[in-house]
Amino acid sequence: MTEDEVTTATPLLAPAGGTPAVIQTEESFKSALAELAKGAGPFAVDAERASGYKYSARAYLIQIKRNGGGLHLIDPIPFGPGHQLFIELNELLNSDEVILHASTQDLPCLRELGINPKLLFDTELGGRIAGLPRVGLGPLLEAHLGVLLAKEHSAVDWSVRPLPLDWLNYAALDVELLIELRNIISQLLLDAKKLPWAEAEFAAILASPPNPPRVDPWRRTSGMHKIRKRNQLAVIRALWNIRNQIAESLDVSPGKLLNDSAIVELAMNPPTNKRDFDKVLRPIGLRARWKENLDVWLATIASAVALPESDYPEMRAAGDSMPPTKIWKERFPEKYAPFTHARAAVELRAAELNIPVENLIAPDVIRKLVWKLSTDVTKDALELGARPWQVAEIADLVSAALLEREPLALPEAQETTPELE
Repeated sequence: MTEDEVTTATPLLAPAGGTPAVIQTEESFKSALAELAKGAGPFAVDAERASGYKYSARAYLIQIKRNGGGLHLIDPIPFGPGHQLFIELNELLNSDEVILHASTQDLPCLRELGINPKLLFDTELGGRIAGLPRVGLGPLLEAHLGVLLAKEHSAVDWSVRPLPLDWLNYAALDVELLIELRNIISQLLLDAKKLPWAEAEFAAILASPPNPPRVDPWRRTSGMHKIRKRNQLAVIRALWNIRNQIAESLDVSPGKLLNDSAIVELAMNPPTNKRDFDKVLRPIGLRARWKENLDVWLATIASAVALPESDYPEMRAAGDSMPPTKIWKERFPEKYAPFTHARAAVELRAAELNIPVENLIAPDVIRKLVWKLSTDVTKDALELGARPWQVAEIADLVSAALLEREPLALPEAQETTPELE
């Protein structure tokens, strides 16, 4: 079924076999493993987290379906990471392919439990590489299987117990047709001669090491563009760090204690008492929970304000060896010229291949190749993590662009095209 053929989609209200009971005991877990082992083919897997509610990114529900092996909802909390039954589940899953949608979101919490797939198919990424216009699970199911998938419970607090039945039904539907969707996308990729590309990307996801801890993670506070002074950065750093410590100890989302907008306002107008605190935050909607740690916030702000200037953070993080491309035109014209040609060439090639430019090649790879004015694009791109198929598509284009000395004339609005920024 193609997108053009779908005129009326049917709401998908419940799994064909009904919503199964949640697995919370070792006996029911063992029974599920035995049933899954009797099935055949790949495993459709999904996980639910409590993003926005909890500090941790742990899984609070695991959904698994296999043809002939049933549909199962596992509550991981009674078992915990590394439980013997998760080890057995991992061995079973590794007997075939694991299907995930947007796998990079779920793999960390699955791996925390001891689930480490060896063979992956990502329906979201596969859809991107296939050139599909909408790659959310709901739109894909609607376009290619003619069903509507409700998403009203996607942002609920999955840590609550017991989980409501309608939430469990929603979770079960996330894997109900995932195997069928995988087969459709696989065929689209095969027809477009892109299946080897997708398989290379899936393998790269599995092989990718965990992200290293961020340097100065507080610099990612939303609203930092408003900050113009180093002493204000000192307040943001202090508030972010203490908020993070409290959030981790309580296992609550940091934004529930004090959101980023509040931190920025407090940094720009540091209060010294409760009245000033209320006054600073009232314009952005003062929330009662922000005052639960009022004494801590005020003491933290006072300590940051009292720091000597030598202890203020620098406006730019140490190690930012490559400046943002938006300043290359004026300050690094010898790099800006080839960058405009490389960007244009890669974007054109992505359009020809009907693939998002960021999936054809990571934007950071292009920036780094141009910044160092690479003399061996193939070697350098591979060292930067590009896959061989990607390098085969862009190496000659970038190599030619690096010889350019006059920048392309671009409309001002395109000077900082997001795809390659």
